[in-house]
Amino acid sequence: MKLNLFFLFTLFLVLTSNAQIDSDNKSIAIPAVEAEDPKEDNELIIQPIEKNNIEPEEAEENKIVLPKKEVLPVAKRKDFSMIKENKFRNPAELYQKQLKNALKLRPDNEISNNGRSTTQFFGEYKTNSKSLNIIYRDHGAQDGDLIRCYLNGYVEKERVLLERQFKSYFTTLKPGDNVIEFEALNQGSSGPNTAEFKVYDKDGVLILESQWNLLTGVRGTFTVIYTPEEE
Repeated sequence: MKLNLFFLFTLFLVLTSNAQIDSDNKSIAIPAVEAEDPKEDNELIIQPIEKNNIEPEEAEENKIVLPKKEVLPVAKRKDFSMIKENKFRNPAELYQKQLKNALKLRPDNEISNNGRSTTQFFGEYKTNSKSLNIIYRDHGAQDGDLIRCYLNGYVEKERVLLERQFKSYFTTLKPGDNVIEFEALNQGSSGPNTAEFKVYDKDGVLILESQWNLLTGVRGTFTVIYTPEEE
């Protein structure tokens, strides 16, 4: 009898518990409500902004301005060339022009080293002395320079060797102009024909002093105007 009552009590508790669980799992259904057409609701429609409706000032304010691209100065890269680069060329070829300019003689130096190719005129002088004493020597190295001496177109000294010491000869002038010339017969062993000369009157007064640097066949000349003294 007790066993039966315990069984019934237990069954009652089990049934009661299942009933509570089922009641907790039940959901409340919410009836659907028909939505209104969005086109009929002005609040739900978002109108696009037309460009023509924007004021110019407002458009200018809303305009996005991108920063200007800054261009940095970049040195132009030289094209590779084995001709332009000095380090790939022969130094003698590179500086040939500079060496030529450095070694180029000025007109005076060129005459001194190469000799004159045209007549060298030493000037015109006046004297009351009827005779002149002409002395000359090689002002360079004694290398065998030879000259010929003229007075008014006539040979006075056919062949004279220029040496380191002075040599001299006397010539007699005629009234008026007297042209005295020295012709270079050669250029010695080193060239050109070089000489220093001096001209004195009969009283030993120096009339002319100069030098020449002549090529073979070229002459140096000067004129002496002789005016006889009145007695």
